Amino acid sequence: MPEHAAPKRPTLLVLASTYPRWSGDHEPGFVHELARRLTDRFQVIALVPSAPGAAARETLDGVDVIRYRYAPRRFETLVSDGGIVTNLRLHRWKLLLIPVFVFAQSWQSWFLLRTRQIDVIHAHWLLPQGLVSAALGKIPSRTPPFLVTSHGADLFALRGKLLDALKRFVVRKAAMVTVVSDAMRTELARLGVDIADVRVQPMGVDLETLFVPDPGTKRSRDEILFVGRLVEKKGLRHLIDAMPAILQACPTVHLTVVGFGPEEAGRRAQVEGMGLRDKVHFAGALSQAELPPLYQRAAVFVAPFVQATSGDQEGLGLVCLEAAGCGCPVVVSDLPATQKVLPEGPGCIRVAPGDSAALTAAVVDILIRRDVHLHGAQVGRQSIIQNFDWRVVSGNYANLLETTIGGGQRD
Repeated sequence: MPEHAAPKRPTLLVLASTYPRWSGDHEPGFVHELARRLTDRFQVIALVPSAPGAAARETLDGVDVIRYRYAPRRFETLVSDGGIVTNLRLHRWKLLLIPVFVFAQSWQSWFLLRTRQIDVIHAHWLLPQGLVSAALGKIPSRTPPFLVTSHGADLFALRGKLLDALKRFVVRKAAMVTVVSDAMRTELARLGVDIADVRVQPMGVDLETLFVPDPGTKRSRDEILFVGRLVEKKGLRHLIDAMPAILQACPTVHLTVVGFGPEEAGRRAQVEGMGLRDKVHFAGALSQAELPPLYQRAAVFVAPFVQATSGDQEGLGLVCLEAAGCGCPVVVSDLPATQKVLPEGPGCIRVAPGDSAALTAAVVDILIRRDVHLHGAQVGRQSIIQNFDWRVVSGNYANLLETTIGGGQRD
């Protein structure tokens, strides 16, 4: 090799279900954000499902994105606008898409392994991507080791003897396993998994260039902000329930709702029925780049997470970190997954999930004791940078993936 030639980067195959359909898409983009930050140490290929309007293949921020077809174009709706778990609960006919979805991803993964020199696989979600990766190891050909990351819905919502057995199978076959919060590690232990080698490694937030305070933006004294998919586990219903009591204490307050999802019609009807049309504004879905000005402007950010009837719950709560990164005080439900995200105290108040009275008291406290909580948010920001900034998180994952290449698969 010539002295000036750079060493060849190993090739990483990323398997995921949720992924941006195009640049600036409002779909959750944390998998792509991690993938693009790994391109300095890996050649990265992302194999993800197709969606109406998305290119079959493109290079996005240095990532070679390949989107596989799994149904006629109009029916490729299993993943977008709420995620697989929510879409299956709302539209039972979409269960018919699961076998072909898994088969298509498995076939395309196998084809890439045959035609490209893949050194390591990063499977996001135990099911189905982790299962696909584990099954590839049963094929008599060279199969690279894989790291699997569980993000929450795959662990909390997909329950049953067969599904639990499949999760254990995936963990047993993976070379390395990560979860995004301590609560998820505990859940794996409940399934009978040996968690000695399961690592807690969250996804990240751009706390250095994007989600930062802006001294030039005047912070509101009465705007409440909610950001998230409009699905049951995000808990927006409980925040709307709290609005009359909040308004009684602070009459000028108003709520901005940013997000999309299957509960939107129900939440709009709730607002109309409570006579809150002039106090609640639905802003729709926004891209990551459009969010910082809202966090920088809001008086308080509220993340009223709950455990859904399906058992699904928040895996980490990155929106809380985005808000805190912009210096915004936060009210968040006290769930196991959120307890180590932000330090509790001035700038961050935890409340019991689904407790509208507690939400009211916390929001009113932040609105009234504004300066105390703004100072607390500023102080707390420094601690989260050390654990959740993308520079730190991507470096940790790059190290884990390189270790996975050297370690091979577990039996």
